[in-house]
Amino acid sequence: MIAVATLAGAGAGYLARRDHASYFTALNRAAIAFSGTLTLAAVCATALASLIQ
Repeated sequence: MIAVATLAGAGAGYLARRDHASYFTALNRAAIAFSGTLTLAAVCATALASLIQ
């Protein structure tokens, strides 16, 4: 899942730069996308683990 989160962050940063955002803004958007993807993966894993038990 870390690879998916990395790709999501890289994609968000790339799209922000294509939108003529500053480097700081692009990095901020990439970090938000990365952490959001990891959070979603953790929530899904927790939900699946509770369903299995």
